[in-house]
Amino acid sequence: MSSYAIIRRFRRQDREDYFSTDEDEITVYRISLWLCTFSLAVSVGAALLLPISILSNEILLYYPDSYYVKWLNSSLIQGLWNHVFLFSNLSLFILLPFAYLFTESEGFTGYRKGLMARVYETFIVLCLLAVVMLGMTYVMSALIDKEQSNIHTLLNLWTYYLPFLYSCISFLGVLMLLLCTPLGFVRLFGVVGQFLVKPQFLRDVDEEFFVAQLEEDCLSRRLNLATATGKSYVSPAPMCLVPVSPGCEDDIMENNPDILMTLQNGALQSGLGERLNKVQFRRKVLDKQRHTSSLQRNLMYPVAMLLLCALTAVTVLMVLQNTLELLIGIKALPLSTRQFSLGISSLSKLGPIGAALEILLIFYLIATSSVGLYTLPFLSQMRPRTKMTSLTHIIANCGLALILSSALPLLSRILGITNFDLLGDFGRIEWLGNFKIVLLYNLVFAATATLCLVNKFTATVRRELYARLKSFLLTLFHKPQRHRSTSWMSSSPNPTSGKED
Repeated sequence: MSSYAIIRRFRRQDREDYFSTDEDEITVYRISLWLCTFSLAVSVGAALLLPISILSNEILLYYPDSYYVKWLNSSLIQGLWNHVFLFSNLSLFILLPFAYLFTESEGFTGYRKGLMARVYETFIVLCLLAVVMLGMTYVMSALIDKEQSNIHTLLNLWTYYLPFLYSCISFLGVLMLLLCTPLGFVRLFGVVGQFLVKPQFLRDVDEEFFVAQLEEDCLSRRLNLATATGKSYVSPAPMCLVPVSPGCEDDIMENNPDILMTLQNGALQSGLGERLNKVQFRRKVLDKQRHTSSLQRNLMYPVAMLLLCALTAVTVLMVLQNTLELLIGIKALPLSTRQFSLGISSLSKLGPIGAALEILLIFYLIATSSVGLYTLPFLSQMRPRTKMTSLTHIIANCGLALILSSALPLLSRILGITNFDLLGDFGRIEWLGNFKIVLLYNLVFAATATLCLVNKFTATVRRELYARLKSFLLTLFHKPQRHRSTSWMSSSPNPTSGKED
């Protein structure tokens, strides 16, 4: 239900189900939305696997004989991991591709048009795509492991090729998390600063409100002028935009044609209207912020910033500790080699406090990776917008969310955020047993997170120092030109030239 509410909030609602007069298009659109809803629900379940498992272990540890938690056992958690793994593969390789191909299908040429024709076309194209993907997977597996490339593994589809393909997808997701999570550490400070009001000594909300109000008045006058005459000023509007005498605007338009924009197919009015709506929204937000209490303004923002700094510092320190333990040989690789049983021992040396800290850090990684995902240059255009996201972008964003959420348990286990073993097929991904990959990943993550934070907090100082140094060098090496003491009229050899001029 929450996944459906999220998709309904972001999907395009300017026209109902794209083509409200075509029943087939409505059906195709709704089926695709249901498939996206199921895939998004699976991605949420994959992201919550580790927090639910850690919490279940602590509950069984402190209430082992309680009648009310008898249903919570290792078999249930194991089945949850297995089902999430199964549905992740199903959504990633079948449901989401089917949803995209279903929306793009039109039916084969010469076949009777209708819903079933589009189903047949989608099914056949999906089968051809599956053959291509399996062929590419066989080539990749043969290049990586030549001993396994034989006819038996070619026919062993369910137990070899699908886990191998999913391990490749999970490795891609872990690499994406390596890029977007450190960026999310930095970006989250800006996001929190947008929703919380900064203290008065850091930001003057009243001044920003009056500036937005003046800009709104200026844009309103320009929009009224464009509606009436089809013309508007590019530069700031002069004072005689509200004319004192008739014909003042016409004189300015004739004398200064370069500062005007003319109406072209309604583009001027629409552009001014969009900008006016943004300024009005910003002015309303600033109006609400300037009426907030001084306690909320001076307390909430520093507490939130200190909490973000503390969580980021703890995450980086835990990654460094995990790196040292891997180098010394104290800690084993995240590849699961044994069956884990719930309720035997605590996963953290700090007991329930450490388990709560691990859950908090996992949710913090979820938030930072989600924020940093759309900070990447090649994914910034895919960011969903409220009531303006097309169906194709919804399918793509559901696929991205599924890839990242499925890789999130691997990320938490690789970085040493938790000691909970990856259960089911998650713990049997082969590259998790490669010492070089795991160690290099920890080193790169710690280095990039540290560099991003240092760049965030020292960027303003570095820019100011660079500007001061540049100004000093320009004044040092710049040779001032001599100014003439007399005017050109007095230096003219012709004594009558000044009179004529």
